[in-house]
Amino acid sequence: MPSNDAPVSRPDQALEYVTSCNLPTTWATFQMHAFVEPDTGKEHIALTLGDVANGEPVLARIHSECLTGDALFSLRCDCGPQLEMALQKIAQEGRGVLLYLRQEGRGIGLLNKVRAYHLQDQGADTVEANQQLGFAADLRNYSLCDPMLKHLGISSLKLMTNNPRKIAAMEGLKITVKEHIPLIIRRNPHNERYLSTKATKLGHLIQPEL
Repeated sequence: MPSNDAPVSRPDQALEYVTSCNLPTTWATFQMHAFVEPDTGKEHIALTLGDVANGEPVLARIHSECLTGDALFSLRCDCGPQLEMALQKIAQEGRGVLLYLRQEGRGIGLLNKVRAYHLQDQGADTVEANQQLGFAADLRNYSLCDPMLKHLGISSLKLMTNNPRKIAAMEGLKITVKEHIPLIIRRNPHNERYLSTKATKLGHLIQPEL
């Protein structure tokens, strides 16, 4: 059954804007905007392309950090391909935003994620591994999106996600989701159980195609 855990969304989440710069990529030259949580020092970024503050719904991706998938090309998850697909779609549209939240391992951190991977090597699925370590299945805090989007002048999204928690979190923050756009990622032998677990235990809306 899908998880009944409510998405974390606290509209009073403190976040401070730091600075912006150009970020040329394979797909386009984005504007990169840096933010910091003053209480913890944890850093987050937003990438924007085009005029995102003109009042029209913005093509958007809310992406939680996955060092293994985003930077080390891990086949255990679908994070890296989703990140690349989202940036490509934003570039094709010529306008959009990607929020990159530093919430590794669904919020449990990198070292605990490696511990969770070890438990998965022993037979646990991704949800069971987090629970065996004493964590909820998903600890991510989407409240961080509120001050980031407000700073960028964005109030309406065409959200690229398979995760209903993200949609519910945006609605809880009074951010309009005009459209839900799935990101279909092909299975491989290393992530097949992971993707199936996300669908059956976390309620993700789309089963990736074979």
